[in-house]
Amino acid sequence: MLLAKYPQENRPDLPPFQGGAAGYFAYDMNRTLERLSAPAIAGLGLPQSILHFYDVVISFDHRDNKCWIVSTGWPEQDRVRRSERARRRGDEFAALLAGPKAPQKGCPSKAGAWRSNFSREGYIAAVQRVIDLILAGDVFQTNIAQRFSARLSTSFDPLAFYCQLRSLNPAPFAALLRWGKLTIASSSPERFLKLEGRQVETRPIKGTISRSPDSKEDHRRAAVLLTSEKDHAENTMIVDLLRNDLSRVCTAHSVEVPALCNLESYASVHHLVSIVTGKLAGDEDAVSLLRACFPGGSITGAPKLRSMQIITEIERVAREVYCGAIGFIGFNGHMDTNIAIRTVTIDGDLALFHAGGGITALSEPEAEYEETLAKAERIFDAFGSEPAGAF
Repeated sequence: MLLAKYPQENRPDLPPFQGGAAGYFAYDMNRTLERLSAPAIAGLGLPQSILHFYDVVISFDHRDNKCWIVSTGWPEQDRVRRSERARRRGDEFAALLAGPKAPQKGCPSKAGAWRSNFSREGYIAAVQRVIDLILAGDVFQTNIAQRFSARLSTSFDPLAFYCQLRSLNPAPFAALLRWGKLTIASSSPERFLKLEGRQVETRPIKGTISRSPDSKEDHRRAAVLLTSEKDHAENTMIVDLLRNDLSRVCTAHSVEVPALCNLESYASVHHLVSIVTGKLAGDEDAVSLLRACFPGGSITGAPKLRSMQIITEIERVAREVYCGAIGFIGFNGHMDTNIAIRTVTIDGDLALFHAGGGITALSEPEAEYEETLAKAERIFDAFGSEPAGAF
């Protein structure tokens, strides 16, 4: 593996990403890991993964007003030349940071009319189809999503859009990737896999309810979610699946669940979030951990393989980056990735994003449809678009 050519000792006094590979792993990489058929509709035809290798990383801590420039000196192999390159590259980026600031971007221009690959009735029927499969014993839970698409004007600014999205929907695992005409803007609230030293953590989200601007009603909805039999069942099923996935690469008896169905609140929704941890076995690394768990159980279902087959059959369109993972694998062996939900892919003048949810035997099809719109709300807002009547 390319990362192994550039080993780097971890510096605990520095931010976690200290140089290495960063990018995305598309959900459709599951066809490489498992024998799955391709969706009927190919999507944008993006690569299953794009990773770029970075010898210099600039990290900002906005809370404490700190900045780090980490310069590794790679790909130089000679010790002296590597040290010289690290110093030179670090000085170059320090000069850039000390230079004039880029002008502030305005708001992005609005997107055109949004279209979904499902009508309301079609999505409700798809949810009912999954419920029927659950009752027939095929699966316990499957995640189903609809895909929204719109054309953008030539003046659309992807960076301004991402800044708007961050402002409207702050999220702990947000990310922005830009390569040429391709932009991936994510406001994900969900961690997929974190590896620091030998410690592994995943934070599955299962269980959602929309928020209310009225504080009393908002508290009531949070209480409803916390006591929901359906949402607790959905969450604990995926926790069990992830415990099994981690057990494939973690030491015996090290996999634990320190938090189960905790409430986390975001701009437009409340979520139930659990935490599963483990200790990576001595002969495993970030790549084997990713392979053992990909794609995340929270966005497939249980059992995972049969759920992925149902997703392909019912959704029909390629998910591509959606429900894959965005993040980094460092030269120091550390990894942190999100679940690529609340994530927009912009390819030239075309914008795509998905919104979905986990379906169980207790799901109500109409409520599941409304949940997808609640999850999509802040993305529509960031585009300055109104979803009502568009599909």
